[in-house]
Amino acid sequence: MRAPVSIVDMICPQNDMSMYQTHQTVRSTQKPDIIILPLDSACASFQDDNGSKKGKQKGKQKANQKEDQKDDTKDGQKRKDHMVKNAKPKPKNLLWKDVLACIEFKRKTPGRTKEIKPPPSSYTVTDYVPTKPEYLPVDHLKVKVPTPGPSQTPATQPVSDIVPVQSSGLTAAQTSKGGSSSERKAADTLESTAKKFKVNTDEPDVTVQTGLYAAEMFAANLAVEYLINFIVVDDVIWTWYYDRQGTVQSSGINFIQDLPRFIVLSVLALQRVKDEDLGTVDLLFHTSHDERVTHYGLQGRATNVVVTSEALTNKYGNFEDGMVAKIFLGKASRTSELEILKKVEKIAKRHATVQDHVPELLWHHTFTNPTSAIREALGVPEPSMGSRVLYVLVFRKFYPITKLHGKDLFDVWRQCIFCHLTLWKEGVHHRDASPGNLMWYWKDGKQIGVLNDYNLSSLADDPGPRGNERTGTVPFIAVDLLTEEGQQGKVEHLHRHDLESFIWCFAWISLRYDNGVLLPQRLCPFDEWATLDTVACGEKKYVFQGRRKLPACSPTNPLMWCFLVACLKVFDAEAYNRRAQQSDSPTEVDELTDTEESASDMYNFLAKFTATQAWATLSSPSLSQ
Repeated sequence: MRAPVSIVDMICPQNDMSMYQTHQTVRSTQKPDIIILPLDSACASFQDDNGSKKGKQKGKQKANQKEDQKDDTKDGQKRKDHMVKNAKPKPKNLLWKDVLACIEFKRKTPGRTKEIKPPPSSYTVTDYVPTKPEYLPVDHLKVKVPTPGPSQTPATQPVSDIVPVQSSGLTAAQTSKGGSSSERKAADTLESTAKKFKVNTDEPDVTVQTGLYAAEMFAANLAVEYLINFIVVDDVIWTWYYDRQGTVQSSGINFIQDLPRFIVLSVLALQRVKDEDLGTVDLLFHTSHDERVTHYGLQGRATNVVVTSEALTNKYGNFEDGMVAKIFLGKASRTSELEILKKVEKIAKRHATVQDHVPELLWHHTFTNPTSAIREALGVPEPSMGSRVLYVLVFRKFYPITKLHGKDLFDVWRQCIFCHLTLWKEGVHHRDASPGNLMWYWKDGKQIGVLNDYNLSSLADDPGPRGNERTGTVPFIAVDLLTEEGQQGKVEHLHRHDLESFIWCFAWISLRYDNGVLLPQRLCPFDEWATLDTVACGEKKYVFQGRRKLPACSPTNPLMWCFLVACLKVFDAEAYNRRAQQSDSPTEVDELTDTEESASDMYNFLAKFTATQAWATLSSPSLSQ
């Protein structure tokens, strides 16, 4: 996490530098036009592996180290002098966690200069004059490329794949080796640019580009609540504010004609928020740990990071597997995970199927500044819609269920199912059964299954969002909920839908992992389930459910596959029966279907699976791994 600074001490390094970041196993590459960094971070990017600065100062650093430490002011001046001397060399190892903001430049017309007015001789305070356009809609600034001639079109690619849709007439700035796009002459046409330089016709809209930079910054920083980026088109600049609720953009400001207003607003935008008092706590977040899990995107998702705490260790004892902190921005309109966990804890005291099978909350903090606050201050309509609140929850660390196979996998998975059923009957609806939420740990030599993550859960007596709100992880959502009617909220989310999700989890793990190890990408089935839209994913799953054909590259375990086939047959039979009932008693288009489910209905549906021979075999204590 970037460290707060007490004074404005930042610098813009050389533009168009490639920046890399690893998201679990995927490496991303971005090239923002300009990034704003703290001065210390900019200097660090010019150091070699031994911490020495490049150039002539490398040999002098050691000799002057003691003297520099005595005089902070002198050291600060040397750092600034160092940045001036190293203006031309390219920095290395630029990190997204250090980036304060990004600036992206575009032009309406390449080489445009005639319509840009020079700055006035003096500035006076005047009313704001709206620019044209006053606001930038997403998908507004497309790359505009002329239709290439035969010599420019690769024989293996049709012309239609090369020429993008022309929208507003604004084009992406083209960059030459000699400098930035603003230095190009007016005589350079798009056609000559395409001949001289490789044009990336797949370059996203500028608003999407800056959104991708914000996603990188969110992924790199643990508890950052908001980010700022800038878009410049000719002599007009727009400020874009990002948080987990969405984006807010300013109207355009002509930074040449309205320079004082631009400077004041820019300084306000880049101000750091006041730190929040967390009370007495000694949490140490291990942000570079291999097991850190981040999420790439702008919507509210959780970041899990390994944490240590002497105070929590003294209170709860030393956990062999350690502790983990879940940092996320939950919807303010939903019952918080913290409140749901309190009810789960009460249920666990009464039911053995839940006790030891749910996470124990060790420490928590709820931040007091919701994302709606800035929208209320700005007068944004419906500021509370989608508002989010930052939470930090600390738990003991568990093992993922994907590390298990065979009977061990089935045992832990089954424990989670019974825990889920009891919670549902007691009024806690989990609604997000997925492999990432099925965990386990050792206790007295036994593997104990844990139903984890209640961020998307709801309470039966909750007046807030109810059962027809769509939640879950797409590849594991029940097929009925992936239909158009399901996505429109016309199908009630019932317990049987979650039970179906458990079956899809079992299929995903048993057919994509071999003895707890993920198969190589070229061999992994169901990858497209995670990339298709909801309806298309549902159609793929429905076909797999009906065909019941073992994927060619999946590991062969006859008993596990036999169990999956039996489960898929149950799905098929149930789907047929529901279609028959619906055809006998058609409902109105807007009427919610499947709205009632009794406890006996839940047990009866589960019994269709537990009654299979494969379930009985896998449950047998005498079955070896």
